[in-house]
Amino acid sequence: MSVQPPVLLEAVRINQIGEKRTFSLAPDAEARRAIAKWLKILDLPRFEAELTLVPARTGWHLSGKLTGQAIQACGLTLEPIEETIDDSFGMDFVEADEASDASEVEVILDEDSPDIITDGRIDVSRHVLEHLSLALDPFPRKPGAVFEPPEETAEISPFAVLKGHVKPRADTDD
Repeated sequence: MSVQPPVLLEAVRINQIGEKRTFSLAPDAEARRAIAKWLKILDLPRFEAELTLVPARTGWHLSGKLTGQAIQACGLTLEPIEETIDDSFGMDFVEADEASDASEVEVILDEDSPDIITDGRIDVSRHVLEHLSLALDPFPRKPGAVFEPPEETAEISPFAVLKGHVKPRADTDD
């Protein structure tokens, strides 16, 4: 069972954006715990987001500034390490072409292509959390932590004979 991302803001109806909508997010401790659980990190002691949603030449543009502190487990030692979050993002949205066939989905693998709005709403929370997850270090490592490969075991593998590392045993009959 996967954990659903928490809702920080209700989805914004595009007909209610007007000339400009701004949002300031500062989730409380319970919401930050839910975000940390969804991100699979140890803790999110501080998180804020400043967002602006404006009409664009074609569609709408969402820009945001994310700041905060996250605590992740070191990938080598599993010890907690603190990470500072300071990231900005921007993304465009366009309405789905109602004239197009809904059974056909065109996938464009271009990071500059706009997201499609299908129900007249923009889920700002989802995009904030998506960009927060991208702002985190995917391989956190405590300073000075070094990978130590495990020592070779002295145990002889049953396949060592095939490799030529061990001479075959002579069967002895008593």
